[in-house]
Amino acid sequence: MRRIAVINGPNLNLLGTREPYKYGKNTLDEINGRIAAEASRLGAECLFFQSNSEGELVTAIQRADGTGGIILNAGAYTHYSIALRDAIAAISTPAVEVHISNVHAREEFRRVSVIAPVCAGTIAGFGSYGYVLALYALLEMGNNSGER
Repeated sequence: MRRIAVINGPNLNLLGTREPYKYGKNTLDEINGRIAAEASRLGAECLFFQSNSEGELVTAIQRADGTGGIILNAGAYTHYSIALRDAIAAISTPAVEVHISNVHAREEFRRVSVIAPVCAGTIAGFGSYGYVLALYALLEMGNNSGER
């Protein structure tokens, strides 16, 4: 069974109440439930982690090395955390960067991602469904590499 790490950064624990017009009304637990259900349907398992602390996120990324992939919503750390970028670059496990909102249609500073160059890809603007899209992408990448 493929294991996928789903790692969420700062303020994502407030989903459902934090700017719902921008990030939707689903809580992080509801989103994780949707991801877990789809993963199970596809024969995979998800490991969920959320922290507001940059160091804890670095540790979570390092611990996810050797899984089938990482779905990462780094929140605001996306735009300036060299520590997260280096953690992703240091491991062999592919990561997909996810954003609930379309960061390219927002403030100028949100359009820059320091982690994108070391991620397998980026999914943005599809709401919480972006996590499921990232799951599909990682599972497909594993299938194409001969990994089962």
